[in-house]
Formats: sequence, C-alpha cells, structure tokens
Amino acid sequence: MSPFALTDTLSVSAQIRPDDVARLSEQGFTVIVCNRPDGEVPEQPNMDDIEAACATAGVLFIRYPVTAMDFPGPDLQGLGALFDDPAHRVLAYCRTGTRCANLWIASRSEDALADAVTVSREIGFDLSMALR
Repeated sequence: MSPFALTDTLSVSAQIRPDDVARLSEQGFTVIVCNRPDGEVPEQPNMDDIEAACATAGVLFIRYPVTAMDFPGPDLQGLGALFDDPAHRVLAYCRTGTRCANLWIASRSEDALADAVTVSREIGFDLSMALR
C-alpha cells in the first residue's frame, strides 16, 4: 500500500489493513476515508476493524463507500470539503485508489477540474466514473 498524493492534504491508496493505520498516523494522516463497500472480495478487511485501528491511533475514520452504481454517493459536497480541509491530512482508500481519485475529481469546482484531471491522469488513474 503506497499512497498517491493528489494534493498537499489528500492522498489516495489501495485497500489498507488495520495494521497499516498506526504507520499512516505516524506519516501525518489525521483522517482515513473508506470509499469501498465491505465484502467486495472475501478476504477484504472490513470497515469495523479499520475503524477500531483508527480509534486506537487517534485517527478519524469516515465511511463513504460507493460503487459504480451509486457514484458519487450521498454527500459529494461534504466529501469534497473534507478533501480540501487544510486542518486535516486525509487518506482515502478503495480497492486500487481509482474510486477515490474519481470522487476527488467529481468534487472539484469547474475552475479546478482541469488541473485535478491532469494530476490524476499522470498517476495513471482511469477517470471514467467522474468524467461521464
């Protein structure tokens, strides 16, 4: 699991495990956002276990699971505000980081969209969810 920095305050990554949380906290992450529903694959760590590890490490855990069917979810504006909050360093995770990058793109203002697309494409994310 290697986070990809999208901004100074937002990084995205593939699935994390509960034992990753302490290290992420040491790296300065103050919020972890799960954009992956539980049970996508049989051996996937569940949100309850990651949330418990976050509580132990003093990291805020946010549940915002989405799929292609319900993208971008119920509160994109709120999620975007969290992504942009300078008081926090956020790590959003899903299966590969792609959903998280797409949520970030979808939450951008029209003025910020082109730069966000460029950053995400340079990393290699498929942005078809956000750009449809």
